[in-house]
Amino acid sequence: MTDEGPLLLLLHGLGANRHVWRGLEEQLPGRWPGDWLAPDLPGHGEAPPLRTYSFGSLAAEVAEAVTGGRRVVVLGHSLGGVIALTLASGWFRVPVAAACGLGIKLRWSPGELAKAAEVAARPARVFGTRAEAAQRWLRGAGLDGLVGEDSPAVGAGVTEAEDGWRLMVDQRAFAVGGPDPAGLLAASRAEVVLAAGEHDPMCPAEHLRDVTADPVVLRGLGHNAHVEDPAALWPLLDRLAAAA
Repeated sequence: MTDEGPLLLLLHGLGANRHVWRGLEEQLPGRWPGDWLAPDLPGHGEAPPLRTYSFGSLAAEVAEAVTGGRRVVVLGHSLGGVIALTLASGWFRVPVAAACGLGIKLRWSPGELAKAAEVAARPARVFGTRAEAAQRWLRGAGLDGLVGEDSPAVGAGVTEAEDGWRLMVDQRAFAVGGPDPAGLLAASRAEVVLAAGEHDPMCPAEHLRDVTADPVVLRGLGHNAHVEDPAALWPLLDRLAAAA
């Protein structure tokens, strides 16, 4: 890694953790023109929880990890994509030169918002075995079938407690709500790209085209495109690097 060039900030989605970027991180040396940082979002993995969750409070915590005043390129998945766009506003004093929201769920029905609030209000579950906890974590992160139970992501997603196995996710984060994509795009001071996998049920291409004239659709991929095929993100990263 090098201190020259823009810092690439990689932000995972709701329920996941920083290890979902490992496949992409392995490809960055010698190709990305700067450093990179993949933090756990608050309430995920090793990051402490917040008292309340909003896109602003999450962005503020992420901003604290970005120091030195260097140009920043943000690639965020799902919830991380909303935070990427929030940081691109400049409200949090992070010098974002370019941002990409990958697989952001742009449309939320009242029923979906109510369901998310219900999940957030549930007490944390305790599982009898690591395998049970791992399967629940994988489903919650949308990674079932994409990574194995022995992966670093799962290792950081579950923990053994005195009463059994628990998930390393603060349930209350699910109450963050739905974004205002038009408002975030209007507020952005940076180059912004919206992208999604061709088969992403949470972010169909037609939803992208409702808010941007130039979306990027990644052929053959689903919601977790960055895990399914990290190399497929390079056209996005090259575009972001050029904008920075």
